[in-house]
Amino acid sequence: MNDATSPIALSLEQETGLGPETEAYFAKCEEKLGMVPNVLRAYAFNEDKLRAFTAMYNDLMLADSGLSKLEREMIAVAVSSVNRCFYCLTAHGAAVRQYSGDPELGELMVMNYRVADLDPRQRAMLDFSVKLTEQPHAIVEADREALRAVGFSDRDIWDIAAVAAFFNMSNRVASATDMRPNPEYHGQAR
Repeated sequence: MNDATSPIALSLEQETGLGPETEAYFAKCEEKLGMVPNVLRAYAFNEDKLRAFTAMYNDLMLADSGLSKLEREMIAVAVSSVNRCFYCLTAHGAAVRQYSGDPELGELMVMNYRVADLDPRQRAMLDFSVKLTEQPHAIVEADREALRAVGFSDRDIWDIAAVAAFFNMSNRVASATDMRPNPEYHGQAR
C-alpha cells in the first residue's frame, strides 16, 4: 500500500544527490506541468533506469512521427483501458483532454474508445493497438493492411506498435507497484 510520501507500494529509496541532468529534468517538469509525475519519482531510485524510461518515453511520445501527440496519447489510453491501469488512465486521460480540447473524449477514451466519435484513421489505429494488447499472437498482414488503407505508412505502423508496446510494459510496472497518479491529473483540462 502506498503511503503519502511514496508514489508506489515498494520501499525503494530515491538515490541521494540526483545528478544535474535529472535535477534539470525534474525542474523542467515542475515548470511545464506544475509537478514531477509520480512515474518519474518512482523510477528515481535508480538514475540509469530513470534515464532509460524517459529516453524511450520522450522518443515515442514527443519526437517527430506521422502520429500526432493526441493520437499517441489515445493509444496510451486505449491500451491502459484494456489493462485497467489507474496511473496511466488518469495521467494520459488528462493528456487526451488537453490535446483534444474535449473533456468528453478523454472520458470516453478511458471507458471505451469504441463509443467515441473517432475518424476511421483513429479507430483503425486503436483497434490495432488493442488487438496488439489483447492478442499479439493474432496480428497478421490484414491488420497492417487495414492501417495502410486509412493512410498509415509502414513507419507509422511501427510507431503505433512501439507506443502500444511501451504502455503495455508501463501498465504492468505501474500495476505491480501500485503506482498512484499525481492528484493534479484528476482536475486537468476539464
